[in-house]
Amino acid sequence: MGTAERRGASEKSVAVRSAARREDEAPDRDIPAQGPAGESTDGQEQPYHRQLWIEEPARRRRMPDPVRTAAVRAVLIIAVTLIQAMVAFLCTLAGSWLAFPMVISSVVSTVVATWAVVDVWVTRQVWSQRNGVVSEPSSTARSLRRERRARRRQERTALREQERIRRRGGSGQLSHS
Repeated sequence: MGTAERRGASEKSVAVRSAARREDEAPDRDIPAQGPAGESTDGQEQPYHRQLWIEEPARRRRMPDPVRTAAVRAVLIIAVTLIQAMVAFLCTLAGSWLAFPMVISSVVSTVVATWAVVDVWVTRQVWSQRNGVVSEPSSTARSLRRERRARRRQERTALREQERIRRRGGSGQLSHS
């Protein structure tokens, strides 16, 4: 079963599970239980209440922990930098004495925020290099690799055969005629 089939199967099973879960859910305590055709047990018709959300499988895999940590750090630093820039701008408009220190700190924060974004990129690259990237080699690469393995296998077999002949004490002849 390929990745596409597994993904399709998991999506179907999630949909089936969520539909079954909706049917099995107990009604809220303050809403009377409904009978057939949306009627409550006391004879009044109740509107259909659907679930607020249905869990779906993620489209992309979750980021690795070190990369996610670096990304969260970068977002927080960028948010602080934007707030500092806004305060510096407003202080400049107001003519406050705080404008100059805020502009200086905004410039420093901009450098730090740039560094944080570069850190996310570097962390992602390092993680990919250390833990490998899931990839599917092309059929050409796969067939070339298969041919190389077959050639190496033949060479090893020939070497083993040569070693076996030498161990028997033969002079490289296959027969004693």
